[in-house]
Amino acid sequence: MVGIVGALFAGLFLPAPPGAQAPLGVVRTGAVVVLFFLYGARLRGREVWSGVRNWRLQLLTPVVTFVIYPLVGLAVSAALEPWLGVFSLGVLFTALLPSTVQTSITLTSIARGNVAGAVVAATVSNLAGVFLTPVLVMIYLGGEVGIGFAQFGKVAAQILLPFVVGQVAGRWTGNWLRARPRLTRAWDQSTLVLIVYISVGQATTAGAWESVSAPMLAALLVSCLLLLAPVLALTWWGGAALRLDRPDRIAFLMCGSVKALTSGLPMAAVLFSPELLAAATIPVVLFHQVQLVVKSVLAQRLAARSG
Repeated sequence: MVGIVGALFAGLFLPAPPGAQAPLGVVRTGAVVVLFFLYGARLRGREVWSGVRNWRLQLLTPVVTFVIYPLVGLAVSAALEPWLGVFSLGVLFTALLPSTVQTSITLTSIARGNVAGAVVAATVSNLAGVFLTPVLVMIYLGGEVGIGFAQFGKVAAQILLPFVVGQVAGRWTGNWLRARPRLTRAWDQSTLVLIVYISVGQATTAGAWESVSAPMLAALLVSCLLLLAPVLALTWWGGAALRLDRPDRIAFLMCGSVKALTSGLPMAAVLFSPELLAAATIPVVLFHQVQLVVKSVLAQRLAARSG
């Protein structure tokens, strides 16, 4: 929590200069690649296969992400539109995004949930979002939609390929990594802090916060909490009602209730006109930080209760 809050304020008040943004992006990409290599290396093959076969978790996650979340977003954006103005479309756009891969899996790992199931659920959601998010934008927000297939290559190169390589290398390194959980947990947490700093810093450098007044920021914060809270409750208590075991409930909570900043900002740049781009992206950036803070607290508490 100290690292996340510190990274948030550092990104707001001490962002990296524009010339350092590209190198930092490379560092973030490298950290993510290593993260998923470690996930693959320390997971036994039978655990991954168990994650794929866990059909209830794999079905429930996209239902929440692409069916229930948009309905919650529609209600929140409509209720707060008098205070949000044009930013209400950004709140609804946030609800239409896929699950974030890196963050949801990292939080699942920290909370000691089913990481193998989370890898599958989050990756499938992120890939499906390439097609489903533009369709949902067209349904809920109208306008013409167009997006390419670049996301497939990015997901494959940064997530799936390192994970597969890690699975292969796990024959020689898996036991060593599993015997050192503090090492892998430190990498999980430091990668999360790095993502927060870079994403907030990029928004600050681009001037994304200049059009947000104090009352508007308060309304946006309320909208983020109203968007997140019902889905957190649904995924956690709904998982219990559906008799998911504790590791699966944690994976469902972390994968089903998050939204992807890394997918959302590129999609927004394609889907919205320049006049509406800031209104679409600022709620996404803000929601990302809110969900990280809230869910990091939850992850720590769940890990403590797991012993």
